[in-house]
Amino acid sequence: MTAPEQLHVEANGMAFAALAWGDPDAPLALLVHGYPDTAWTWRHLGPHLAERGWRAVAPFTRGYGPSDLAPDDSYLATDLARDVLGLHRALGGDERAVLIGHDWGAVATYAVTAVEPGRFRRYVTIAVPPTAAVLKPFTRLRTLGIGARQLRLSWYFLYNQLPGSERGLDAVIGKHWRDWSPGYDATEDVAHVLAALDTPARRTAALGYYRQNLKGGAVEGFRTRPGAPVLYLHGEDDGCVRADVAAAAALPAGSRFELVRGAGHFLQLEQPERVVELVEEWLAETE
Repeated sequence: MTAPEQLHVEANGMAFAALAWGDPDAPLALLVHGYPDTAWTWRHLGPHLAERGWRAVAPFTRGYGPSDLAPDDSYLATDLARDVLGLHRALGGDERAVLIGHDWGAVATYAVTAVEPGRFRRYVTIAVPPTAAVLKPFTRLRTLGIGARQLRLSWYFLYNQLPGSERGLDAVIGKHWRDWSPGYDATEDVAHVLAALDTPARRTAALGYYRQNLKGGAVEGFRTRPGAPVLYLHGEDDGCVRADVAAAAALPAGSRFELVRGAGHFLQLEQPERVVELVEEWLAETE
């Protein structure tokens, strides 16, 4: 694995720590992680993109150390989108830049396409469909069973609302990785997550993504529609978001959906070669 540079970037009124690979003057590829994860989730894709002429930069998102806690204690999807847009500017991104997001990073990517679809040339989302896809199984009688099974997998949304659930994260984070990517050895990844959430305030911040977006941001999230074509990748064995829920998601015209076999929720780590192949194909295409 190619060792990354360690960056500190000022953007959107905050200081972000980031990992980076490649020539600083090359076109920007911004890589955004989710939960429970860190910028280290891009340790395979980042070097591959750098070898192919990109400046790959993976920030630790707001609240995850060593980046700043949100100064206004806000962790809505719209905040993440503003962070991404600010990082694009701070890192010298231009019209060639691309945005790749996993999990909450995918949510941020959809939000960016909704407000500034032309800011990045290409978009890739991984493991999480547009928010409205979660409701789609409940719109038809024959798909109610799919919705019910997805609700059982989404128990952690309610758990994360509980006062004091921060104290259980040592156990819960490991369980998520085991359940969401069965058979994958996440020892290294869990260690990175626990290091990034090493204070009570940081753990509260990570759960704030769920608490605030389920409450104040829920209506906005369900109304948000992606405004640009995306390559959407999903693991066939994902234990967080069912593959049949993902496959039924409505994506903008010109988008592409790919189900990655032999992978769960963290497919960029489980099947890095296949993910690299699909991403390269998408970035090479002209719109």
